[in-house]
Amino acid sequence: MDSLIVRNLGDQLVDLVRNRILSGAASPDLPIRQDALAAELGVSKIPLREALAKLEEDGLLVSRANRGFFVRPLSRPEAEEVYALRLALEPEAVALASEQASDEQRSEAVQAQALLDRLTNEHDESVGALNRAFHMSLFVPCGRPITVNILTRLNILAERYARKHLEPLGRDERANHEHREMLEAWLSGEADTAAALTKEHIEQTLDDLRRQLQDSRKNEEPA
Repeated sequence: MDSLIVRNLGDQLVDLVRNRILSGAASPDLPIRQDALAAELGVSKIPLREALAKLEEDGLLVSRANRGFFVRPLSRPEAEEVYALRLALEPEAVALASEQASDEQRSEAVQAQALLDRLTNEHDESVGALNRAFHMSLFVPCGRPITVNILTRLNILAERYARKHLEPLGRDERANHEHREMLEAWLSGEADTAAALTKEHIEQTLDDLRRQLQDSRKNEEPA
């Protein structure tokens, strides 16, 4: 029983700290203050340190000798890799899912898109998580558990980039339009169209991020 309690506590801590990272609440420039965070969460440093190590394995944190854990900064090379892997797997998974999704799963996808659409227009802070939930609703029913596991991890890594992508004015409206088109084709069982729209959507997002991340790097360089 004790091991079950410890494991559940570890899972909860991973989720809590992951959400802070993905929401942008943790700065990449400052070390995570483990003492303060452990006190805030009411836990000891041992399970918290284990959770931080797990998040480093997942690619969200990086440890630096004698300095602790830091949020991994956004970078163009990482975006290129994450989105290239999504492009290799996600369109086909979405196509398969459009043919195999149950009525319940279709209803969940509709609800996920509607909530994302509404809260994106309201510039809600949860938009990154909702964007991930929508994309997952389109590929989870594909019937390929290994593919789903990999894509889930990739979409977690992509969540911070999705938030970055939506920063420019008008970008949210375009994203909502693309999501609606993807969902419509997916619900209609038009597998090839759903795959093509997913591919186009991911490619366009990556193209935008290339420019944004390049501009960010230029702005950070000393004059």
